[in-house]
Amino acid sequence: MPELDPEDAKLVTLARSARARTGAVEGAAVRDLDGRTYAAATVDLPSLSLTALQAAVAAAVSSGVSGLEAAVVVTDEQKLDPASLAAVADLSAEAPVLHVDPSGTVR
Repeated sequence: MPELDPEDAKLVTLARSARARTGAVEGAAVRDLDGRTYAAATVDLPSLSLTALQAAVAAAVSSGVSGLEAAVVVTDEQKLDPASLAAVADLSAEAPVLHVDPSGTVR
């Protein structure tokens, strides 16, 4: 497997950290078109449920971003949630979404 770009490796680290810090099912991180990063974990409240990627996209949008350059999701799941992928596509149809296992290996 080719080595990750340093900026993508940073997203993996941020997503893994968000997941580990909260003990959540998933962690995610996104990079906007200006190079700023946003990380989040799964939100599972009685009144609000978001995948980690939806939460990271929401954080980016609430900061005023107009598009995304890349995204990472860290999860044990074999497939990424379609709603998560749709949240990224709402901002940038071309932004790659890396699917990473908890050890940091890109699937």
